[in-house]
Amino acid sequence: MNRHLGRLLVLLAGLAVAGKLAADEPAATSFPRTRISEDERDHWSFRRLNPGRVPAAGKSRWGRNPIDRFILARLDENGLVPSGRASRRILVRRAHFSLLGVPPSPEVIGQHETDRSPSAWSDLVDRMLASPHYGQRWARHWMDVARFAESGGFEHDDDRPTAFHYRDFLVAAFNRDMPFDRFVAWQLAGDELAPKDPLALMATGFLGAGVFPSQLTEAEFESSRYDELDDMVTTTGVAFLGLSIGCARCHDHKYDPIPSQDYYRLASAFTTTIRGEVTTRAPWHSTDQKVLVTSEGLPKLKHHADSRGFPHFYQQTFFLARGDVHQKHGAADTGYLQVLVRPGTSTSHWQVKPPADRKRTSFRRASLARWMTDTERGAGHLLARVIVNRLWHHHFGRGLVASPNDFGTQGEHPTHPKLLDWLAQRLLDCGWRLKPIHRLLLTSSVYCQNGRADGNRQDRDLENRFWSHRPRRRLEAEAIRDALLSVSGRLDSGMYGPGSLDENSRRRSVFLKVKRSRLVPTMMLFDWPEHLVSIGRRANTTTAAQALAFMNSPVGRGYAGSLAERLPADPGRAIVRAWQLALGRTPRADEQAAVMVFLERQEHIYRRAGRSDPIRTARVDLCQALLGMNEFIYVD
Repeated sequence: MNRHLGRLLVLLAGLAVAGKLAADEPAATSFPRTRISEDERDHWSFRRLNPGRVPAAGKSRWGRNPIDRFILARLDENGLVPSGRASRRILVRRAHFSLLGVPPSPEVIGQHETDRSPSAWSDLVDRMLASPHYGQRWARHWMDVARFAESGGFEHDDDRPTAFHYRDFLVAAFNRDMPFDRFVAWQLAGDELAPKDPLALMATGFLGAGVFPSQLTEAEFESSRYDELDDMVTTTGVAFLGLSIGCARCHDHKYDPIPSQDYYRLASAFTTTIRGEVTTRAPWHSTDQKVLVTSEGLPKLKHHADSRGFPHFYQQTFFLARGDVHQKHGAADTGYLQVLVRPGTSTSHWQVKPPADRKRTSFRRASLARWMTDTERGAGHLLARVIVNRLWHHHFGRGLVASPNDFGTQGEHPTHPKLLDWLAQRLLDCGWRLKPIHRLLLTSSVYCQNGRADGNRQDRDLENRFWSHRPRRRLEAEAIRDALLSVSGRLDSGMYGPGSLDENSRRRSVFLKVKRSRLVPTMMLFDWPEHLVSIGRRANTTTAAQALAFMNSPVGRGYAGSLAERLPADPGRAIVRAWQLALGRTPRADEQAAVMVFLERQEHIYRRAGRSDPIRTARVDLCQALLGMNEFIYVD
């Protein structure tokens, strides 16, 4: 009996030891994968940059810079030839929307059309890059990627009244041509890397921009915190690396070499990171402002569940089997994606030790930022590929990688891999500055092509993957609204400050307040995102409601009325000026004759109806028709 009892005690002791081990390290059954193979590192996006040599120029005089040689080499391989150069008027309008998001004035178009200097085009591009409108345009692109909004979503959708400072950081950063590696690092850990710089504090709004529920029961406290960590990890992955890291939360990634362990080690960098507020003063403010930051050790933002002991964060992040907080398998130390760590490199290589006078934060995020921007041993080579592809995507309508948020095995392969790597390397050679890359893209012959697509091009390259011509593109919601403000003379070019939910606001669309439960209706008509997750490529739909918004909307009628007020009294000159302001060109003879008849007819109808202002009302009708034309919302 004693012998059996002894064996039972030994067995129980063994089970106790096993239980202790399970609490300290991942169990093999739950986390079977701890290493990735060398073959898995061979996917094109995980390899080091390999731009190779720029292809030879050959006999063609079409190319203006190295980008064109890469494009021309692929065109030659596929039996295609590039299109000719677009007209100066088309190019000025195309580049203004591409870089600034607003149409050029007739005077800017006229000046370029008569400028015969060899550097006319590159000089115009430089002037646009120096415009404050550039930062407003490209900040809005990044806000899509960062799933930026100024409310928490869910039931109450509580406002975050100090969140707009993150948007202001983006505008300032793009206008100053902040090196992209710093741009990234500050969004992850600006409070740790540059705690006295107001812009660095504003940048951390990136991590805290996601949704978070306002109704929580005690049973949901911990799972909601893991959801919040997941939002940070997932957005960081797709925004900077083009990888769906969040897919590894419940199991090893089904397609990419991202074990679940890597996910939780990355999540642990944000273990104690929460939203808070600090008081600081940006250069464009005359007084101190409260700013939403995502940091550690700060007073937390209020939550409905605070009175019931909601902790906001926990001291450790655990490995979770199947993503279940009830199946913990040991605490996770901070680590990174193995596939983006050079073999033989320890995580300590990127560790940033807190200064002696800084004990509030852990500096785990600063270490993450070092890994993220390290082009030799870390993820920097992929970071560079992803951002130059985003620039190409917005300038050309489709990236060299057509899935800008997915560079994994299920994403699209690059159509021009050597060009992508060459651009990424050029970015590094330029000190991570984006404006030189913009300049390269816009001064290339491939960007300046016209849109003619003959039968041979259609047959050999239906989707124009090799860029043998320039397809027509519809403007996004913001550019449509900003163009309406601009041509109607209503545009307020103010730079910073709180946004507004008022659709009649005269400020640019980047300053519309993004409240998740109250998105601006007409913006949604033109495929404005829902601001819930990172968006790398917007949908592009064509619906009857879009046309009706121009035909029946009081707001649209208001723009037409303001445009009519800008026209000279003489009918003939008024028609010419209306065309110049709205479409950037003068009307053809047949258009002018038809419009003269239209105005006379409309005036007659309104006089018979007893209207006191028949001439003005007829002109408003004309302007409304112009603003509703495809030519107004499409760019050649």
